Amino acid sequence: MSQKITLPARQLVADAEREIETLSVEEAIKLHGRDDVVLVDIRDVRELQRDGRVPGAFHCPRGMLEFWIDPESSYHKPVFAEDKRFVFFCAGGLRSALAAQTAHRMGLAPVAHIRGGFGGWKASGGPVELPSAKPKG
Repeated sequence: MSQKITLPARQLVADAEREIETLSVEEAIKLHGRDDVVLVDIRDVRELQRDGRVPGAFHCPRGMLEFWIDPESSYHKPVFAEDKRFVFFCAGGLRSALAAQTAHRMGLAPVAHIRGGFGGWKASGGPVELPSAKPKG
């Protein structure tokens, strides 16, 4: 018997974007470096190593998001207890919509996500820390 998916990922993302704030890459770039904003990179560590990162962004792997936000979790990260705006991003803007929705539903506020993600950020000339070259040999 094959599975019948009744709620596709694209619908989950569209539903999330109706619930949370979505920023353009240009809007997000203007927020970079502000003391009242935390850019939250939810990409996998391999993506950061391969593609680089936004300087100063806080890295929170998507799989740990709920546990790092929850102050009752033994995995809680103090950054999520700060009185700041949290702007989530991933590679292309799909996972970050779902992450921002989850954070919002958990009570974190205010939250937003970047449409176009890191790929859009990079293409629009946002600051990027490139990964260090691997040593040869």
